[in-house]
Amino acid sequence: MKALLSKAVGGPETLVLDEMPSPEAKPGQAVVSVKAVGVNFPDVLIIEDKYQFKPARPFAPGGEVSGIVKAVGEGVTHIKPGDRVLGNTGWGGMAEELALEAHRLVKIPDAMPFDEAAAFIMTYGTSWHALEARANLQPGQTLLVLGAAGGVGLAAVELGAAMGARVIAACSSQEKVDLCLKHGAAAGVVYPKGPFDREGQKALAALFKDACGPNGADVIYDPIGDAYAEPALRSIAWEGTYLVVGFAAGEIPKVPLNLALLKGCQIVGVFWGGWVAKNPEKHQKNVADLLEMYARGKIKPFVSQRFPLERAAEAITHLASRKALGKVVVTVD
Repeated sequence: MKALLSKAVGGPETLVLDEMPSPEAKPGQAVVSVKAVGVNFPDVLIIEDKYQFKPARPFAPGGEVSGIVKAVGEGVTHIKPGDRVLGNTGWGGMAEELALEAHRLVKIPDAMPFDEAAAFIMTYGTSWHALEARANLQPGQTLLVLGAAGGVGLAAVELGAAMGARVIAACSSQEKVDLCLKHGAAAGVVYPKGPFDREGQKALAALFKDACGPNGADVIYDPIGDAYAEPALRSIAWEGTYLVVGFAAGEIPKVPLNLALLKGCQIVGVFWGGWVAKNPEKHQKNVADLLEMYARGKIKPFVSQRFPLERAAEAITHLASRKALGKVVVTVD
């Protein structure tokens, strides 16, 4: 089988399409014939050894897949060969076949296209865990989403709207804001590019405050970090919740903790992958809830671009440019 492999630390240009032995299903595992792979920011980090996990090389990036079950190992009963599935993998997805723990796989509806299925689990799983479990988002609250036109950001916009919140989409361009408005945002704000000096930080905080209203944001969903974190935190409501989701803008920010004291707010980490590993049964319930929302038309992945496996490195490069809208997907014949 073919796989896009990371054989040395580096950017997407270091990835190599190579032949690998087809995997076999060990006890508790399943082998999936991969049809599509969602591209996510961790794919950018993991090949540069900047992610929380550092798999042994060679390995294929790709943390979420969809496809057809080819074989199952001993003890696997909830899926069988021929089932259409999606799954979160951590890595290894950018290959024609993949063996992984069967509990990571969930059957998908026949009407769900493989590209949408591959763009589903990491973004909606992360955002649902963040908003529902970590923030306890309530109807009528104001939700400010940074990087709102990206994969997890757009999922947060849709889910926030479905949960009855007033969603403010913060993006780097009007084109991205317009996309968010089509996906449930009540309003949007275009922020400038950092870094910012002290006056620039104050101006950005004022921009966020004006967009959210006089009471500020009850919940802030931040997958970008860097210079945007402190100004966003300054716009939070009294006893609000600031969700630390990721650092797609580059640097891990350092925020003055006196802001948390003065706002009476909580800063909450969202490590969805770690939570899934510790709570597999709750994860299965969350995925079932999300698929029901998908079936009712409440949420729907927006796939902006598709790349074949032989051009998967280009897909990662495009995502790293921060110009992608919604989700980028690699398709596998």
